[in-house]
Amino acid sequence: MATAPEKLLLRLEWKVVRRLDGRLQGAHRTAHRGSGIDFTGLRPYGDGDDARHIDWNVTARLDEPHLRVFTEDRELTVWLVLDRSASMLAGRPGRGKHDVLAELALVLARLFGRGGNRVGALLFDTGMLRVVPPGTSRRHALRIGAELERTAGTAHGGSTTDLAEMLDAAGRLARRRALVVVLSDFIGDGDWERSLQRLARRHEVVALRIVDTADDVLPEAGLIVVEDAETGEQLVVDSADPLLRVRFREAVDARDARLAAGMRRAGVPVHRVDTDRDLAEALVEVVARTRDRSP
Repeated sequence: MATAPEKLLLRLEWKVVRRLDGRLQGAHRTAHRGSGIDFTGLRPYGDGDDARHIDWNVTARLDEPHLRVFTEDRELTVWLVLDRSASMLAGRPGRGKHDVLAELALVLARLFGRGGNRVGALLFDTGMLRVVPPGTSRRHALRIGAELERTAGTAHGGSTTDLAEMLDAAGRLARRRALVVVLSDFIGDGDWERSLQRLARRHEVVALRIVDTADDVLPEAGLIVVEDAETGEQLVVDSADPLLRVRFREAVDARDARLAAGMRRAGVPVHRVDTDRDLAEALVEVVARTRDRSP
């Protein structure tokens, strides 16, 4: 009998992967080019070439500088950094932020893996860290899905997500240069900007910010109980109070501005993925924006 991750992946393969296959492969051009390991020949030295690759024996024989040429390794190691904190439980049943994160993780693992890239995952909640080592097969994507199912609904309450700790954990894990895709709502604390800058200096980093309407909009429903998803603190407020609504909007705008500024200073592109949006359309837009940024 098929497991829940198998059923989800099968549905996503029909609805999303087939629509994206061929768009993502080769669409992400990392800024960090590999030097490769396979020697393929020699060519004359030209302006701007790396002098470290000069073959001095051949240069002496031919009395003209020649470079050793290697086959460039185009395969990537991809790390998916998956936020499993309490705030990711927000949203309507079956389409909350953690559901969208699981779908994104499966789709990305399958798409990158089909291109021969090795995909690993880091599942993070403050006080909990699970790691799925890099692999390539469909079974490996299902392994990531199984870990996501195992950690669903187990987020630790009473403390906010330490985004800095999450990013530092990714930096410790990804020892070789890699593409690091961070999937989170980026609701949390810690000096995450400095951690992000350190991570981006060593790796190519892309942020997928998963957002639910509840993150941005205060419903007009009279007296309501507002609960902090990460601390569990509750407060009764009048959602129809105009001043409260203005302050809520200002707080949301300030949070978004801080996030955008921090990402920009770190040189990390951030893509918003709303929980009520078609997943394939959202990923096509991410690919298009990535191509626009490519040199």
